[in-house]
Parts: sequence; structure tokens; C-alpha cells
Amino acid sequence: MSGVLLYTALQAERNAFAVEKFKNCLGVRLENESYRGDADFVINRTNDYRIAEFFEQRGIRAFNSSKLSRLANDKQLCYDYMEQNGIPVMETRYKGIPAVKKSVGGHGGTEVFMLTEAETFQSGYVYQKPCDTLGRDLRVWLIGEEIVASILRVGNNDFRSNYCLGGSAELYKLNENERGLVKKIASLAKGDYIGIDFLFNGGELVFNEIEDSVGARMVYDKTNIDIISLYCNYIKKEMNIK
Repeated sequence: MSGVLLYTALQAERNAFAVEKFKNCLGVRLENESYRGDADFVINRTNDYRIAEFFEQRGIRAFNSSKLSRLANDKQLCYDYMEQNGIPVMETRYKGIPAVKKSVGGHGGTEVFMLTEAETFQSGYVYQKPCDTLGRDLRVWLIGEEIVASILRVGNNDFRSNYCLGGSAELYKLNENERGLVKKIASLAKGDYIGIDFLFNGGELVFNEIEDSVGARMVYDKTNIDIISLYCNYIKKEMNIK
């Protein structure tokens, strides 16, 4: 059985550890985002749903699906979908100040800004009401709909808490209500391997975003869980690979 791992050249370089794990665990070969050849399955790590869609239209299994990838990589689409399905989110299309301005397709906190003055809404951005607990958020990793790990991130003098921006991280134990919320989102998202990020508002979890090509650095730094190997085992089961 032939599997292909798809990354952009830059992301493949940044995620060399993950690339080698996928190769060793599954025997997949690495290709860039322009690959349109044969495969029995593809692991799409490009954040571009159209790539997964191309292979799906040819009967080739994509991990994650194009539906999940599209949802995860358009913040406004994702907020609207979650809100319509009863998931708590901070108000979007928000006209107040201060406001959080986010690129609809941004990742890693690099296209997130705190506005202190009103501006005309720009296409390609989400304008969102800030939560009441800035600089603190939670990421939960899931394989299929099973929770694998949850880690609290705290910003370093920054309203953004991303680990890659210098924030700290610690293990977090979900309570029963929080696990129920995570499971509900997972059932709506139907991802293979994703991260779900939450903000804290009024002492409760509020949905923030889904990470399609979710990283695993914090999991390896803070736990003894080999999450990429677990994901590879999940793919083997899905594809009936012995």
C-alpha cells in the first residue's frame, strides 16, 4: 500500500522531526504541495483543503478530510458553524473596542492583533470580542474523536499564548463538562488528527479554533506520549494496513 505525506517545502523543513516519524512509522514518501500522482492515501499537512479534495475526488483517502481542512482553515466559517451548533464562541463581526483582529487563515498567532482603535472592517479578517482572560488558552489534541492530551498555554507578557511565540505550557486535566464540550466539537469536526484550541471566559472554556496540521512539540515536551506514532497506528487501522 502506497502512502504520501504532503508538506510545503518550508513546513517540511520546520517539521523535520514529524516528517521522519511519519516515514518510519508508515513507510510513506514525502512530496510537496504540487504532487498530484498516485497513492492509496495521503496525509495532507499543507492546510489547503483543495489538495485533499483533489485526491478524494479520485477515491483516495485523505487525512484530514477536505471538509475538515476547509473548516479549520477559515476562522469565520468555523466560528459560524460552531455557533450554529450550540458551541460557545466569543462574538465575531464585533464592532466594539478593544477587539481582536485575526486573519481568517492565519496560524501560530502571527496574524492576530489587538485593536485599540476602531477601523473599517477588512475582508480576510475576523473581528472578535476579547475574552476576559487574555494570554491563557488550552489546546486539546485528538485522534479520531479520542482525546489524547490537553495542555494549558500561558503567554509571556502577550495576549497571545502560543508556545512558538515564547509562552509557557503545562498539563491540564479536563473536567467532565470540559470533556463533554471537546467531544461535541470533535463529533462536529470529524477530524483524523487535530488540535482544538479554547479560550477562557467567565471561568469557562470558549471555542477558539481547530488546528488542521496540528503540531506536536508541546506533547513531546510535556508528556511521554508518542502522538505521531499513535496517529500512524490510527491510519494503519483506517487503511487496514497490517
